[in-house]
Amino acid sequence: MIDRVKHFLGVPSGAIVDKPPSDEHIDAVRSFNRFYTNTIGVLGDHLLDSPYTLTEVRVLFELAHRDGPDATELRRALGLDAGYLSRILARFDREGLIERRPYERDRRRRILDLTGRGREVFADLDRRSSRQVAELLAGLEPERRRRVVEAMRLIRSELDAEREPGPPVLRPLRPGDLGWVVWSQGAGYAGQFGWNEEYEALVARIAADFAAGRDREREAGWIAELDGRPAGSVFCVRADATTAKLRLLWVEPEARGRGVGAALVRRCVGFAREAGYESMVLWTVSMLLSARRLYEDAGFALETEEPVRMFGHELVAQTWRLKLKER
Repeated sequence: MIDRVKHFLGVPSGAIVDKPPSDEHIDAVRSFNRFYTNTIGVLGDHLLDSPYTLTEVRVLFELAHRDGPDATELRRALGLDAGYLSRILARFDREGLIERRPYERDRRRRILDLTGRGREVFADLDRRSSRQVAELLAGLEPERRRRVVEAMRLIRSELDAEREPGPPVLRPLRPGDLGWVVWSQGAGYAGQFGWNEEYEALVARIAADFAAGRDREREAGWIAELDGRPAGSVFCVRADATTAKLRLLWVEPEARGRGVGAALVRRCVGFAREAGYESMVLWTVSMLLSARRLYEDAGFALETEEPVRMFGHELVAQTWRLKLKER
């Protein structure tokens, strides 16, 4: 955790572990903290115009999202003093917000749950919080709003080393994404397999053709994100009136094993089926074994293969096909 914090604050790679961050970086973080806590209104005695403090609302949030925690689990999750947490729970008891029941495997432990009233109180606070954030972002144009949200995700990702990684998020293409697709695949295949610039040129042509004349009803592309960062891509394009083509499937090396590729293939196949295509084809090479497993899992079957010389190497080109509906 400390190493990630130091990286975020600007300590160079390979620097001595106990080298402190610069005063400039410390001042920047403290200034941001003052600005943001004031902006979202957490400095007052109560949060969201409610009778509860920020800490009390956080305890309610944990109770609403955990499956029967006890006081020890809550204290560790929130880093609270035991006495302070005990006083908060005592207030919730008095107001009928929580109930305590024995843990079946250890009768000395008491499991904490929100009561019906407690869930109503939390639901109201949750709605107020969502409304506050919506109002905060409403004044930003879409591109500025996206940058703000991505910056927040980046801060959390860099500073929270113990956070469980979230699932991939798939979104439609935005301006600049096609450039990322060309760069990431050109650099990625060159670095991993030594493919030459022929492949990057191919990706650039496919991207350019897609941008210049795609049928928005029957062709689409998606970017997969993990923690707000691009992690992969895929395109569905028209081969002919009844056949769709899956193109440019890519998953960043550090994102592999997290379900990104499978999610992209599912979205692409699902779109093709909804667009009315009868089948879907794709072109690949035999050495890409991880991609082959994804295609097989999605129901594609190998149709043809032949040796070719491409991208500076001797390869085996393959065509795969998936029936989307029976004639």
